[in-house]
Amino acid sequence: MNKTDYPSVLLIYTGGTIGMIENPETGALEAFNFDQLQENVPELKRFNYQILSYQFTPPIDSSDMEPDLWKKLVQIIQYNYDNFDGFVILHGTDTMAYTASALSFMLENLSKPVILTGSQLPIGVLRTDGKENLITAIELAAAKNNKGEAVVPEVCIFFENKLLRGNRTSKTNAEEFSAFHSYNYPSLATSGIHIHYDISKIKPMPENKQLKPHYALDPNISVLNIYPGIQEKTVRAVLETPDLRAVVMRTYGSGNAPQKPWLIRLLKEATEKGIVIVNLSQCHTGIVEMHRYEAGLHLLEAGVISGYDATLETVLTKLMFLLGHGLSSEEVKRMMVTNIVGEITIEE
Repeated sequence: MNKTDYPSVLLIYTGGTIGMIENPETGALEAFNFDQLQENVPELKRFNYQILSYQFTPPIDSSDMEPDLWKKLVQIIQYNYDNFDGFVILHGTDTMAYTASALSFMLENLSKPVILTGSQLPIGVLRTDGKENLITAIELAAAKNNKGEAVVPEVCIFFENKLLRGNRTSKTNAEEFSAFHSYNYPSLATSGIHIHYDISKIKPMPENKQLKPHYALDPNISVLNIYPGIQEKTVRAVLETPDLRAVVMRTYGSGNAPQKPWLIRLLKEATEKGIVIVNLSQCHTGIVEMHRYEAGLHLLEAGVISGYDATLETVLTKLMFLLGHGLSSEEVKRMMVTNIVGEITIEE
């Protein structure tokens, strides 16, 4: 086999715990140079892969990740798309699910794996989970079927032996190695002695394999958490935010909120002004069903739409994506209740 026939993976290091090693003199954790990646992770030499790396300089703490940096990631992938079989993005865990969700919409017609991973412990620490996550993510990014096509042509998160659809995933634990969960959609693959793929759950290869990158995002969105005792002035302050385009309203159970006349009135006034309000449950598992109880019916009557079983990360980034493309409020509402890239479950 010629070297040009080897699977090729571009490793993009944005920042985060995984890229840290301990300075032997000071004991402080600092980012290592990914040009010397194989020195820090010698196991990679056992792959018959071409692995190149791109490093954000300076590295970005994931709490500083924002839409402009998502655009940068899309630009890097677009520029290198024809030269690699897959992409691995090393990312801090705190906002990894937001980035994965955003990229799933921004990379239309994606036909190659984009695998995000990271770690809870730095890669230079003896008990690190980073090496296993990195090595397996690279293997997933390079995997092809007997047709020579990518096994997983979508944006995913790989963490602690599970490959999860990126726009179905949330970080749920700050202490354990199993930091991410996909409550409303099963794992796409699990790794043990072998990697076992659930092909039926993986997004099929797009008919049009020409990547169509998107860069337009509008972040003029607020999150309104409903809680017992919430005051009218609090809701009004959110709904009257200058330049507000959309609100994610986090409600109880299957999409219920207090039946206070002032709340329904404020919501209706907002939707009539063109503000899109999406009802999302505070529960991790389950689906918003506003027809189920009277408390949800009032929201429907006020013009609130369902977020179905989506994650908060996905609803926020999908709204940014749709609003960024200049769609009208009615068009945004229609697309929010449409399954674009596997982000929500809609019963046929």
